[in-house]
Amino acid sequence: MPPILNAQGLSKRFGAVALFEGISFPVSEGDRIGLIGPNGAGKSTLLAVLAGEQEPDAGEVATRKRTRIAYVLQESNFAPGLTVREVMDAALVRGGVPEAEHEGRLQETAGRTGFASLAAEAATLSGGWSKRLAIAEAIVIHPDVLLLDEPTNHLDLAGIAWLEALLNEAPFACVMVSHDRYFLENVATEIVELNRVYAEGLLRVKGTYSKFIEGKQAYLEAQSKLQDALKNRVKIEVEWLRRGPKARSTKAKARIDNAQDLIGQLRDVNLRTQTATTGIDFAATERQTKRLVEFEDVSLSFGSGVDEKKIVEGLNFLITNGMRVGLVGPNGSGKTTLLRLLTGELEPTAGTVKKAASLKIVYFSQLRELEEDVTLRRALAPDSDSVVYQGRVVHVASYATKFLFTSEQLNQPVERLSGGERARVLIAKLMLEPADVLLLDEPTNDLDIATLEILEESLLEYTGALVLVTHDRYMLDRVSNIVLGLDGMGNAETFADYSQWEQWQREQGSANSDGSSATATATPAQAAPPPNAGKKKLSYLEAREYATIEDRVEIAEERLNAARDLLDDPSVATNADALTAALHDLEAAQTVADELYARWAELTEKVG
Repeated sequence: MPPILNAQGLSKRFGAVALFEGISFPVSEGDRIGLIGPNGAGKSTLLAVLAGEQEPDAGEVATRKRTRIAYVLQESNFAPGLTVREVMDAALVRGGVPEAEHEGRLQETAGRTGFASLAAEAATLSGGWSKRLAIAEAIVIHPDVLLLDEPTNHLDLAGIAWLEALLNEAPFACVMVSHDRYFLENVATEIVELNRVYAEGLLRVKGTYSKFIEGKQAYLEAQSKLQDALKNRVKIEVEWLRRGPKARSTKAKARIDNAQDLIGQLRDVNLRTQTATTGIDFAATERQTKRLVEFEDVSLSFGSGVDEKKIVEGLNFLITNGMRVGLVGPNGSGKTTLLRLLTGELEPTAGTVKKAASLKIVYFSQLRELEEDVTLRRALAPDSDSVVYQGRVVHVASYATKFLFTSEQLNQPVERLSGGERARVLIAKLMLEPADVLLLDEPTNDLDIATLEILEESLLEYTGALVLVTHDRYMLDRVSNIVLGLDGMGNAETFADYSQWEQWQREQGSANSDGSSATATATPAQAAPPPNAGKKKLSYLEAREYATIEDRVEIAEERLNAARDLLDDPSVATNADALTAALHDLEAAQTVADELYARWAELTEKVG
């Protein structure tokens, strides 16, 4: 069966800059294509061309008859005064859906997207719910192809999980631009990277994001071998040319032409494979103090009575040097507010926030606040043409190059920069300020995957304290060494990692849905005594783990004994393949047992 949507020979450029040239992009039934690539590669432009919102400079986009294409932009804006119902109803009218089907479609879509009321005003919705409404507006027409541009932006972690479930169950094909690696891994059945390093302008690999990584590695290794082979062949041909072949010979002319062709091929491969990367390196101060920020019975709330909004209540938490805190919670739970409490912009309504003397806090705001009318040069170096980076005076042009900005961009106003470029400017400014505590509020929005990986490496090497708010679950898992979870009702709980937070959330939801009493499950604040509370005690999840660990140790011991008995079997000892497998089983069983004993000892020590 032919593709639902078939783009062939697409080219698009802005001025002298070519985004992509001669690329093909078919979309078939059931496809869930993750579209990735570096900032500026043209991903959003390609999506707009597929949606028919922009015309390509060359090539064409063909669709099957009566194909419905829905397109969700990065930013979701709705006219004032329109209700959720009116937004979706207008989409049904535009999509030519018979009026008799409108109410059924509205109720079905509201249920799938989580809208309890269709009367809410669209323009007043939060960022996360605006994104949900934009998706609802798209799927209410029952599209054949759904195009999503950064759909996880503005969604909280629960919202991302909802979107993953929605797309995995959807009957339509989907193309989604995203830099969220867990989202791509959980949803995509095919990954396409738009990048000029590839001979065809893109690389397409069937399977999940992890499969794509394997495919990309194989492609780059093949390119490297091709490069080496071409270098050797060019070297031979150049040496032959230097010996002065007779030009009148037909064979010599052909060989000269072949040599020129090889040199051209090598130049093309070299140009494609020369890629620049952002240099990110946060600097910590030389402070030796261990205890940096201490929350003592801190409460923060807004309003009063029935209108009171509790952010935290009775929070005890210690931030020490080298701690990397992942701050998580649903939208509106107070993550950014807690960061403002750390900076001193807000004061607690009860309790105290103790800070070490002369503490240097550097804050990356999710608002990406930059002066719009200044040039990139002045944004990076307000008072001169140099910056002081790691104790050295560096010219602003050299410093800008470190973040992939060209010399031509230095004199362009900040307002012309893309979201990813703005993020790079802010990170560049942060790197000029040594910090004791680094606060990052959604630093990953608009960054491409290559830059995200470099940012992660830098944060792992940073020696100060870090508090990170992000919806990028991969970064949370990789960077944070403790997770502080907020539930939006004033409760807080500490976890070893993001996975434990997810498990706790599921258990809380299960307890609430089955009618369990409030006393059956401890509240987060009750479940986890603060890290600074002298003798450590078990958190809620650790207590559950401790209750079952003895049984798991016993099972591990039984497996280990069975593996040892197998090695004593004469039929195994005389069979090379069986012996290898048995030794592998023994090693694996020993590893599991050792890890369980170590964890048991750790938990026992906490119990005291």
